[in-house]
Amino acid sequence: MQDPICGMSVSEKSSLRLTVSGQTYYFCSEHCLKKFASQNKVDADMVSSCAGSTSLPWYKNKTLLTAAILLLLYVSSYFLPILGPFKQSLTMYFQKAWWAIALGLILGGIIDYLVPREYISYVLARRKKRTIVYSVMLGFLMSVCNHGILAISMELYKKGASTSAVIAFLLASPWANLPITLMLIGFFGFLKAIYIIVVAIIIALVTGYIYQFLERRQLVETNSQSLMFEEDFSIMKDIQKRWSDVEFSSDYLKETAHGIYGGVVALSNMVLWWILIGIGIASFAGAYIPPHFFHQYMGPTVLGLVVTLIMATILEVCSEGTAPLAFEIFRQTGALGNSLVFLMAGVATDYTEIGLIWHNIGRRAALWLPAITVPQIILFGILANIIF
Repeated sequence: MQDPICGMSVSEKSSLRLTVSGQTYYFCSEHCLKKFASQNKVDADMVSSCAGSTSLPWYKNKTLLTAAILLLLYVSSYFLPILGPFKQSLTMYFQKAWWAIALGLILGGIIDYLVPREYISYVLARRKKRTIVYSVMLGFLMSVCNHGILAISMELYKKGASTSAVIAFLLASPWANLPITLMLIGFFGFLKAIYIIVVAIIIALVTGYIYQFLERRQLVETNSQSLMFEEDFSIMKDIQKRWSDVEFSSDYLKETAHGIYGGVVALSNMVLWWILIGIGIASFAGAYIPPHFFHQYMGPTVLGLVVTLIMATILEVCSEGTAPLAFEIFRQTGALGNSLVFLMAGVATDYTEIGLIWHNIGRRAALWLPAITVPQIILFGILANIIF
């Protein structure tokens, strides 16, 4: 089952559910349930009864469990000297990243509450060159783990978005989004992080335009479905209308703050445990893997880039969790290009992503993705190793 709001996979038994017009929808959180109800004008009493029908016990909260394990290991380091290096590495990562994680979650909550998803669906349906630019820009606003972005992208395709727009959106969202930008700045510093983000945007744009060319040549599957919207619809006019309808008051501010808080919590439940897993793995790597391993197999050479590419393909980790691992590669080798390859290749060669594209869009669209993106990733990786 998939949450229709955030796109995350959910269990039929443990998830919240809501039946509308004979169709049952499943949700990963009360936040997504209420957001769906608001968009579809579902009766509030029905939503309240559904929200209270299934609740996730604390011991099944992945973020709490992951944090508890890391805390246990940290405390144990005072009694077990072998965990001393791990404690030092873990402390270093949190000192570098805590502010970026917190700020990213807050900004993600603001975007979640204030940016209507209708805008994204509307823009992605246009089969024009500027659609690719809009797709990448809107991907920047999506504060969702790449596992969630996959499902959202496929849903947009089903609603009429073009193949090229979906691919550009899919590539931009995990690495060019705002929370990840802040996290990368916390790890790599401003200039190196901006290089990674700009490269991610360039790859998304170039790939999107190549897919548009392939669509025109009928070399990839095209979307025959059209998104339903009024021809005279304007996002700017809609923003102006929404703004004019706002009545500023204490109740409005409370409602907005509550909505943003709900977005922060929902985003935290989706990605924070991946971030903690990534920091934990990176801390173990930094503490116990000999530095010469990184230099020998993942150094700033073509062989090092290939090994890094293979590792990124094998490791299926959420984008927020991969960032600490990428920084550990850079910290050990000084090769920014290898970190870039590790970050980007996980998105471009992920077998889950390719499989979903194959199943929902088509075989050719799926096979072209690594063929187009991997050479770009390697090229920008080599360039990064030369520049930095």
